Amino acid sequence: MRRNSLRAAAPTAAERARSILAVSHSMTVVTDGRHSEVRRLDGAGVMGHVHLHAPFEGPGSPPGGRVPVRLELTDVAPTPVRDRLRARVTLTGLLAGPYDPGSTESTCMELGQCVLEDGAGRAYVTLQELEATELDPLATSEAGMLTHLVDDHPELVPLLVRLVRPYPDSSVRRALPVAIDRYGLTLRLEKARSHRDIRLPFNKPVRHIDHAGPQIHALLAAARRLSHTGRLMARGG
Repeated sequence: MRRNSLRAAAPTAAERARSILAVSHSMTVVTDGRHSEVRRLDGAGVMGHVHLHAPFEGPGSPPGGRVPVRLELTDVAPTPVRDRLRARVTLTGLLAGPYDPGSTESTCMELGQCVLEDGAGRAYVTLQELEATELDPLATSEAGMLTHLVDDHPELVPLLVRLVRPYPDSSVRRALPVAIDRYGLTLRLEKARSHRDIRLPFNKPVRHIDHAGPQIHALLAAARRLSHTGRLMARGG
């Protein structure tokens, strides 16, 4: 189990979960022993359709008719990397009444537990952490940014690989961007039967989508300087 602590160069578990809840286009609802696939989140994310609130703690008995429910969401990489599943978020709690997948109204849910599972392990996120966490400014644009990089500027990816330390050896067959957030860009280096993810941190966290471009250009400039330095050293040798 990983610790849910603040890291300067990567999002916290609460930030990851908040982004996934905000941008997911579908979810699986498990209640009354039945699975329902909800694919009409219309860009509003889970929190636009399900109102999360704390468990009942008022005087007297809790309201009757509440239904246990589990919401399951997956975070899938938008680029054609190996093993595209990046994370899972599971919310468990109680609904005020039976879930209606066809309803356009927000459903109230008493949140019991929020769990994020990814390559780093499992982390538990409280409702207070979710409510206190600002949505990553790149979350809703991440898919478009990554696919634009791969489809329209594929020559920049090998350049970014020059920032990886230690520099990858010849066993790496392919490199692709797999994620981008306010703290940096993540590359996936694929070998014949394995892969690893490398984060390239920005100089400072992005606070607005308009600030992402300069931070990406700064990474590219650093990579070009390394390329230039390497050529000079090769000539000098």
